[in-house]
Amino acid sequence: MRLRNVSPDDVDAYVRMRCDPVMMADLGGPQPREEMAAKVRRDAEQAAADLAWFKMIVPDPAAPEVVAGTVTLWSHNADDGPISEIGWMVLPQFQGQGLGKRAVRALLEQARDEDRWGVVHAFPATSNAASNGICRSVGFRFVSEADVTFAGRIFKTNHWSVDPRMDLT
Repeated sequence: MRLRNVSPDDVDAYVRMRCDPVMMADLGGPQPREEMAAKVRRDAEQAAADLAWFKMIVPDPAAPEVVAGTVTLWSHNADDGPISEIGWMVLPQFQGQGLGKRAVRALLEQARDEDRWGVVHAFPATSNAASNGICRSVGFRFVSEADVTFAGRIFKTNHWSVDPRMDLT
């Protein structure tokens, strides 16, 4: 597995993840297909400028055109001020193979190695057992349940945090 920056050519992968009702069930439902090209372009620009890490999960480096999902690390303002947040999505045909866990761990290790982002937060839906399991397995600590807004929708999440400089397992 390797991670690479998102590029403007990744629209199809974004559509398969973000416009799919099953993939987006825990995130309030599918996003509009017509918004994906602009979303990919914005994400690629931020990645190229190193403002955020928008990474595509490539399961086999020998087949770089095959994408299994995304893992992203960015900073934004929350109620208590700026926080760093990580999120990930793995397409159904690649789930259960450990790719999400490996991708999350790899990005957190990069954050540690670059001494960047500080404490990292994750907010998987309370009903998303796989993502909550990834949080537990890589060293996140459970903070609380929280209501989070994503794409204009509010949903119940588990709030996890990890300090990559100290907590990775």
